[in-house]
Amino acid sequence: MPKVVFQLADGTETGVDARIGDSVMTAATQNGVAGIIAECGGNCSCATCHVWVREDFAHVVGEPDDLEEALLDLAVSERRPGSRLSCQLTLTEELDGLTVEIPPEQP
Repeated sequence: MPKVVFQLADGTETGVDARIGDSVMTAATQNGVAGIIAECGGNCSCATCHVWVREDFAHVVGEPDDLEEALLDLAVSERRPGSRLSCQLTLTEELDGLTVEIPPEQP
């Protein structure tokens, strides 16, 4: 069971145990993590689950596809090299310990 750590905008961290195959967005919403709005419910049609993946996991999660890239351009918070939509990050054993930062604002 992979653990995901969410760093909130105020700097506090919340760790949650997640199921393999779930998205990072699902792990956040099912555990009441603040800041992940997820208006579209994980359908990759909004940018309200924007996160910044820490550099140590960037190579594991990979790059966003064209649709995700377009949606990230709509995000309210600044775009960073580790910007991803958490609904597009599927949890695997390899992502155990993944830490993502939640921007202070979502669209």
